[in-house]
Amino acid sequence: MSSVTDSPGSVDSDSAQRASGNSAVTDARISFKRWLVKTSRNPFVTFSSLVQPIIFFVLMAEVLGAIAGGAVSQSVQSGVSYVTYLTPAIIIQSALAAAAVSGIGLVDDMETGMFDKTLLSPMHRSAMFLGKMLSEVVRITVQTGIILGLGYLMLVLKPGASPEQYLQTGPVGILAMFAVTVIFGGVFMAYSNIIALVTRDREATVMIANLLTFPLLFISSAFVPLELLPNWIQAVAVANPITYGVDGIRALMLGQDVLSVFEVTAFTALWNTVIPAVAVLLGFNVALGGVAVSLLKRASKSEVQ
Repeated sequence: MSSVTDSPGSVDSDSAQRASGNSAVTDARISFKRWLVKTSRNPFVTFSSLVQPIIFFVLMAEVLGAIAGGAVSQSVQSGVSYVTYLTPAIIIQSALAAAAVSGIGLVDDMETGMFDKTLLSPMHRSAMFLGKMLSEVVRITVQTGIILGLGYLMLVLKPGASPEQYLQTGPVGILAMFAVTVIFGGVFMAYSNIIALVTRDREATVMIANLLTFPLLFISSAFVPLELLPNWIQAVAVANPITYGVDGIRALMLGQDVLSVFEVTAFTALWNTVIPAVAVLLGFNVALGGVAVSLLKRASKSEVQ
């Protein structure tokens, strides 16, 4: 293993990475295990990313279902329960809640000095960020499964509902829903970590993340069909990643094209929604993920110089 000199400016992040005896995969695995344990022990993270969406699901199904259930049935598909329509929105909200607090762990590390120590270590910088994101993916996957099960249970217990209409695309559709949810979560994981790296402050990270993410839920197709909302909301929804996450999962649940912001006819049936939605979400991931990794590398260089 190569040695590192103590003179200022003689070490950069690239040489530090070359000093690592581990591969990038091993470093990512170490980072993944650390962040998975760290977040699982945080009661605030557990409540905000899992318990809160479940409470929200039950309340929204009862309150908005009584108001918008008829409009949904006429706009989307006859006989569709509002619980079925709402489930994709709650899945996305749960993923959003988990992803939006992703930066809090990073800020905690900054405040305790652990972040600086990690930057000075020979661990691969990209592996650090990748391991952190993978730990969030595990949490989002578990949450998605719980919400899908809860939605089905609510339909079974609801008089007059048709549970067989809950998921039209079978096991393949379920797997695709998990994939869309994870891709969507990556967008706001990157966003939250960007805020953390820029502000380096816990309160600012929470405030800025919530300031943007929660209103975005209502400026989308999450709770009612987009055509029922004002024109300015329909215009903003085009640039809102939540719209594409909700529409992608909703198309997989209903087995039909439900893309609400523009019309695509290049594919067939539900794929006219799923493929464009995934493409847009991947674009957001590349853009925001690139910024997050760039900020992480810049922080690393500032520490070692």
